[in-house]
Amino acid sequence: MADDIPQDGQIHDTLIATKQQWARDGRGLTGETGDPARDRLPPGQRLVESWPVLDLGIVPRVTEANWTLTVDGLVENPVTWSWTDFQAQPRESVVSDIHCVTTWSRYDNRWEGVSTRRLLSVVRPRPEARFVLCHSSDGYTTNLPLDAFAAEDALLATAWEGQPISRDHGGPVRVVVPKLYFWKSAKWVKRIELLAEDRRGYWEVRGYHNDADPWKEERYTE
Repeated sequence: MADDIPQDGQIHDTLIATKQQWARDGRGLTGETGDPARDRLPPGQRLVESWPVLDLGIVPRVTEANWTLTVDGLVENPVTWSWTDFQAQPRESVVSDIHCVTTWSRYDNRWEGVSTRRLLSVVRPRPEARFVLCHSSDGYTTNLPLDAFAAEDALLATAWEGQPISRDHGGPVRVVVPKLYFWKSAKWVKRIELLAEDRRGYWEVRGYHNDADPWKEERYTE
């Protein structure tokens, strides 16, 4: 089971405290807003060509053999998928940008995986479901509205640039929600919970904005 997955490393308390201080200081804020129809690069962002690795300090030893995904909460058809179940789903390819709250962006990332819309069509959210809480194998959580999770370019991604997503970057399966700051795209996803009321996740209770729209520069809680 996912809860039994061994972990490498330990929580980086100093790094987490630093990022909380960034929130208190408003690090990276420009006070500007952007228009995604006009501005590809959100306010305060800089372009990079690499893909930086960011985590809490723990890297779960998740493999195709021990990975499972449970989708439950306010759904008509809760499921727990094995890797075989997941691979049996229709595949999609999406090209999208990454915008990290730490002020870097990377253009034209090529993802492959199962669309979140496909997942939702299987579990069938109940009418009262309005939010999603993603749970990861390192203990991380992040929340987002159901509508954002169901965006047409949102994926449960297994490949990046034609290769399986590495363990450091959240493989074998991570969430990708390109229109929000990338902390909303949970690595090592093991459970997706549908809720009627919003429930804030790991960074959202540590000073980071609940909505995370890069073009509105929603980095931190006001």
